[in-house]
Amino acid sequence: MEKSGTISWDDFARLELRAGTVVRVEDFPQAHKPAYKLWVDLGDLGIRQSSAQLTKLYKKEDLIGRQVIAVTNFAPKNIAGFKSELLVTGFVFDNGDVVLAQPERKVPNGSLLA
Repeated sequence: MEKSGTISWDDFARLELRAGTVVRVEDFPQAHKPAYKLWVDLGDLGIRQSSAQLTKLYKKEDLIGRQVIAVTNFAPKNIAGFKSELLVTGFVFDNGDVVLAQPERKVPNGSLLA
């Protein structure tokens, strides 16, 4: 997936990229593409939920306790009747597989990427 164009520093600064820990995972059979329902602990921001297409490379039990990097200031999105409140970030291969973007070391939940 190739992107083009430039953005300003102010555009980037508007994104809230925060660390959180996956605390709950469920199958999401209603999703158009194979996905899980995730609940992510963001510390003082609370636990928020997301739909994530991670089923090819991750088992549910492998995601519990894993820290992720998520965009936390997008408007909620309804995905097949499920309210997705954040976007868990990752790297997408040409075949659609997604590898999670993660902090290199454990950081406090809710930490803002600077």
